[in-house]
Amino acid sequence: MNWHLYILRCGDDTLYTGITNDLHRRFEEHQSNGPKCAKYLRGRQPLTMIFHTEFESKSEALKAEIKVKRLTREQKKLLASGKLVINEIPPKSKLKL
Repeated sequence: MNWHLYILRCGDDTLYTGITNDLHRRFEEHQSNGPKCAKYLRGRQPLTMIFHTEFESKSEALKAEIKVKRLTREQKKLLASGKLVINEIPPKSKLKL
């Protein structure tokens, strides 16, 4: 089963990062603002997916999620634009650009 890391841009222009094994289902749960929507995203719709990538295991996706959550907003935007590659992000220290 493949896992996905994704970044959403919220209606208030904030960014949200998460992982899932079903990207379409999870996006719909977030967008619907229902009981399975992440608390952070409630009331922040509409959502736009600005980045997603696939991993072979949940473990790999979790490690990547931790790296991405340590990035600044600007660094996440670089990742979404393709100017930063997930494998180039250091595992424990903040990336200096």
